[in-house]
Amino acid sequence: MATTTSSAAAILTPEQVAELIIKPLLAESIAGQILTGVQISTHSYRIPIVTTDPSASWVAEGAEITASDPTIDELDITPSKLAALTVISQELADDSSPAAQDVIGAGILRDLTRKTDQALFTATTTNGPGGLPGVSGISTVSAGAAYANVDAFSDAIFTAANFNGVVSAFVTNPATAMLLAKLKTGSDRNTPLLQADPTQPGKRQILGVPLLTSPYVTTTLSPVWAIPKAQTFFVVREDAEVESDRSVFFTSHRVAVRAIVRAGFGFPNPPAIVKIATTA
Repeated sequence: MATTTSSAAAILTPEQVAELIIKPLLAESIAGQILTGVQISTHSYRIPIVTTDPSASWVAEGAEITASDPTIDELDITPSKLAALTVISQELADDSSPAAQDVIGAGILRDLTRKTDQALFTATTTNGPGGLPGVSGISTVSAGAAYANVDAFSDAIFTAANFNGVVSAFVTNPATAMLLAKLKTGSDRNTPLLQADPTQPGKRQILGVPLLTSPYVTTTLSPVWAIPKAQTFFVVREDAEVESDRSVFFTSHRVAVRAIVRAGFGFPNPPAIVKIATTA
């Protein structure tokens, strides 16, 4: 009787992994939409931070110019491992058609996306990257007891600008977004306070800034995050992998499929990020 020994083997090429996992993760996750996406092939990603600018001075013609050096720090982002394991029939695993690859990749991608966004809006995640609520030094704006107008959002935009940030997206929980959608421009008017985005039907804007939603933003005090994309980073390593192993579920003629991607977040300028929240 012939015997065989099988071990984990890649079922997708690096190019297929990039198309099915990495690119969709960057495009479909809230993290990928609101943060600057960076793909790396190294262990970590370093962002230089200028804490003190060099000093310029007025000098007379022909006089020596005094040298001045900036004070530079750096933020080292080391992506954390995010893994998914699923079990499929051997028939599906043997089907090399694009449709079969899409089925395998779609389910894994959905959970990778969920876990990524959950980590982004959670202060600390076991074995994962630290999220926005845990970042020290973030600016805050009070919306009072309840949202009534766009004043708090205007304050957030100017607060970010005061720290060299340009707010490119607001993010909140769907329940909070629903409350904001019901606000009107005046007590005697029926015009929604939120603006429609003519380029994306169904999308909403506040003061020209897109409003996105994520179920992983808490509903406590109805926070809305004002995010400057240029000052926030979503780092993903390029060496993601999708492997299969036929030996684990040999007796049931099934195949274990494992996906691993490494991702992390970086916030080099926390004051440019603004958290808007109510007081009750």
